[in-house]
Amino acid sequence: MPRIGAHVSAAGGAHKAVERAHAIGADCVQVFSGSPRGWKRKPIDQVDAAAVFAAQQATGINPVVTHALYLTNLASENPEQVQKTIDAIVYDLEFDALLGGSGVVVHLGSHQGRGWETVRDQTADAMAQILERAPRNGTFLMENSAGQQGKLSSNLEELRWLLDRLQAPNLGWCFDTCHAHAAGLYMGDPADAGARRSAITEIDRLQLWDTLKVIHVNDSRDPFDSGRDRHANLGEGQIPAEDLRCFLRRPELQKLPFILEVPGFAGEGPDAENIRRLRELAEG
Repeated sequence: MPRIGAHVSAAGGAHKAVERAHAIGADCVQVFSGSPRGWKRKPIDQVDAAAVFAAQQATGINPVVTHALYLTNLASENPEQVQKTIDAIVYDLEFDALLGGSGVVVHLGSHQGRGWETVRDQTADAMAQILERAPRNGTFLMENSAGQQGKLSSNLEELRWLLDRLQAPNLGWCFDTCHAHAAGLYMGDPADAGARRSAITEIDRLQLWDTLKVIHVNDSRDPFDSGRDRHANLGEGQIPAEDLRCFLRRPELQKLPFILEVPGFAGEGPDAENIRRLRELAEG
């Protein structure tokens, strides 16, 4: 049985995020370690892990997943941005490990028109530096992208290449349903894919099930293969419910955290109704 959860605000501390997740009926939670749009973070020794553990004990929320900030770009032409990205992801790996989390979900960045083949070595080298500095129990999770504006990893073959290149036990990946839909990956029964690329077939072919650690479950405001990353509440977007249901009920996924990153029906982020809808899709 998967763990059903959501990305919620950590204002006031990560322990508050645990409490907020519990209040909407979640089993697990995803947080930012600070502002997703700024590089500044509090010293790692000021993170109150004990308060998080106490909140988890009181609520049963487990695991905690961390999402890296939005400014990351390991493929940037700007060396300063690459170094800031490396340092920020290392911090998040330390933060997540301190909380006993399941990993840090990372947007790898954009090739900015230069193409994957041009930036892949740079990206891998930067990731190797991060993994070398990461705590032993820190797991780096690459997220598939929608592909807009040269974003890396809309093609799952890029994730396979990085996994093969780095050969790191603490490297895995996260599958986002909105991003997959936007990138032209069909999530329904492979027999019904027709000319579309099947997500299930691709993951099978590339042998990616074992390294898949987190699922982001989001509907999409935009059509299939649009390249646009705009999340919608479950049932309000353009991903057919039967396709989501087919993918989410795969046996390979049944022990993973399923995390909502949706606007919410009141516009305040994931809510109890989205949790309820996700449970219906995932569990019946």
